[in-house]
Amino acid sequence: MHSIDFYRTEFISYLEKNAKTREPLNLYKPMSYILGLGGKRLRPVLTLMTTEVFGKDHINAMDAALAIEIFHNFSLVHDDIMDDAPLRRGKPTVHEKWDLNTGILSGDAMLIRAYQLFENYESDTFRELAQLFSKTALEVCEGQQYDIDFETREDVTVPEYLKMIEYKTAVLVAAAMKMGGIIANASSTDQDCIYDFGKNLGLAFQLQDDYLDAFGDPKTFGKQVGGDIIENKKTVLYLAALENGDEEQKNELLDLYSIQPKDPSEKVEAIKEMFHSTGAVKHTKSQIEFYTKKAFGKLNSLDISNEKKELLRGFGESLMQREV
Repeated sequence: MHSIDFYRTEFISYLEKNAKTREPLNLYKPMSYILGLGGKRLRPVLTLMTTEVFGKDHINAMDAALAIEIFHNFSLVHDDIMDDAPLRRGKPTVHEKWDLNTGILSGDAMLIRAYQLFENYESDTFRELAQLFSKTALEVCEGQQYDIDFETREDVTVPEYLKMIEYKTAVLVAAAMKMGGIIANASSTDQDCIYDFGKNLGLAFQLQDDYLDAFGDPKTFGKQVGGDIIENKKTVLYLAALENGDEEQKNELLDLYSIQPKDPSEKVEAIKEMFHSTGAVKHTKSQIEFYTKKAFGKLNSLDISNEKKELLRGFGESLMQREV
């Protein structure tokens, strides 16, 4: 087994070899551009790592890892269009750097390219990878639609929100890990276990992201703390506060979420205090702990060595140990 940094370096090298621009330039340059903006490359790393956890060389999983990364970035291109976002990772988004039609068409081409990469596997493996990928890609679209629907709904519940982040975020992490199991010919039981491990860890990670957006250390979090509050996003903290607060607290929270003051600092602090007083912070922390423990519990059922189980546990712990 290798380190996370090793897998990341190996993958980036493979990505650079396979992301060369060709004609027509206005179709392929935006694809190379978004893929070159960086990021943690978490999902492809998981595919490579999981392949070796189940006893096969990570080299065999490079095309599946690349497919996962291309699909993830395709979804970002189209998400940015839907959100009318000007920046992605500090750089202009594809539709801003080129235009709207280019963003749509290049995104479509990325989705097709992701499917195409599975053709490099033998027929049985190809079928299993393609079936999992199709299921996951559709779920990601469903999650995005739920997210869009929630923007105009005032009756969203915490369970509905959990389903949304499961589909929009967690299933792609889960699929990335299961693909490693498929490529390594792991048993169906092990494939399902590693999928559940990834899904629950993805849920915990996203819930923690919601928490850190409000209460993280701005020096270490990497984003503007309070950004979700400023944008009036209905995170798990907001939904839990509405469900648990009394009528006065609910009305005050709804009022605060309906305004956009020039200086949002007082609004952010007032809402953060409300997240504490309604028990939303406690609820969110308990949910993070629940899904983290649920993920680690799946490791006990895997038919792999204790050393490899500890490697996966260590990865999960490192993912969740972000500065608050």
